[in-house]
Amino acid sequence: MDQPSGRSFMQVLCEKYSPENFPYRRGPGMGVHVPATPQGSPMKDRLNLPSVLVLNSCGITCAGDENEIAAFCAHVSELDLSDNKLEDWHEVSKIVSNVPHLEFLNLSSNPLSLSVLERRCAGSFAGVRKLVLNNSKASWETVHTILQELPDLEELFLCLNDYETVSCSPICCQSLKLLHITDNNLQDWTEIRKLGIMFPSLDTLILANNNLTTIEESEDSLARLFPNLRSINLHKSAGLHCWEDIDKLNSFPKLEEVKLLGIPLLQSYTTEERRKLLIARLPSIVKLNGSIVADGEREDSERFFIRYYMEFPEEEVPFRYHELVTKYGKLEPLAVVDLRPQSSVKVEIHFQDKVEEMSIRLDQTVAELKKHLKTVVQLSTSNMLLFYLDQEAPFGPEEMKYSSRALHSYGIRDGDKIYVEPRMK
Repeated sequence: MDQPSGRSFMQVLCEKYSPENFPYRRGPGMGVHVPATPQGSPMKDRLNLPSVLVLNSCGITCAGDENEIAAFCAHVSELDLSDNKLEDWHEVSKIVSNVPHLEFLNLSSNPLSLSVLERRCAGSFAGVRKLVLNNSKASWETVHTILQELPDLEELFLCLNDYETVSCSPICCQSLKLLHITDNNLQDWTEIRKLGIMFPSLDTLILANNNLTTIEESEDSLARLFPNLRSINLHKSAGLHCWEDIDKLNSFPKLEEVKLLGIPLLQSYTTEERRKLLIARLPSIVKLNGSIVADGEREDSERFFIRYYMEFPEEEVPFRYHELVTKYGKLEPLAVVDLRPQSSVKVEIHFQDKVEEMSIRLDQTVAELKKHLKTVVQLSTSNMLLFYLDQEAPFGPEEMKYSSRALHSYGIRDGDKIYVEPRMK
């Protein structure tokens, strides 16, 4: 059988990890190690490669010499082959079958949907624990074949594969802990529930950037479908429009981490309101949108929740409100404190034997106040002296001698006094 045209895995490997292109090292660590061998030994040109090989975007189409792969890669544990031109699973199998300690394999953005993965080929992946098939357009039939042959698979990445539905596997994958299936088009919850059936041990489910609609499932059913789910990511789930969907997350018995950004339900709330309302509705979570929920923040959020809903009509109040009222009691509304500085005050203007109460603006200067007082005291501004008396000041009146000084800088308050006297000739 003719070898496929294009660059081989071995050709790229030797080029990238040659001593000229990759740093030489002695002892353990990254880099290329050329073992010391007797002169004339057939192994003198062999390279001991690092255990993590990154060969992405290299134009690889085929495996190359399998004996060479076995000689070079016996200790390799991680292999990144993303964004190459591998379209035949047989060629991938030739590579993987000669890397006996491989645990992580990235095949993203290879056109592997052009061939069928047979079980005997998939068997060469048996030791892989983390498999990345993003943007490979891998069919569900391919995924099922992989699941049957990878008994220790723990993490599976199926992003950007244009999935609109999920096809159930004939067997459950008990080993899988993390499923990353973002940027697809999984809209109906009936498709998501199939993931719970296939992966009963799932710890982390990342569903960001799908168009998930309402969570149509009973609480008991959700608990049975995802009994071990600890973390869920629903970022940009465009179809989530009601708080009942958020409440459904409480049905997952072990859930403690939730990511919920960019969903329509939350767009009308402020950033503070979103976080507090979510924390109050999800009593078991310890991390929200990547941030730890401290005990103090939880109590503040739950108290905020009570006050937020206390004026709502009874039919619109969520059940969680009544739970929290039982916990904290009925709370008083928070006092509204206006911390903005006063813009005007009422003071007494004293001139000779006359006293007149006036409202004055605090943003004006002493000179502007004198102009305002001209008609009141019948004095020119140049012939006017002003003295401010703070009603609590122990030192008596203070002359307001600087014309450009703003009145607010004196700390004038309602009830204080300003005395006007003519300038002595």
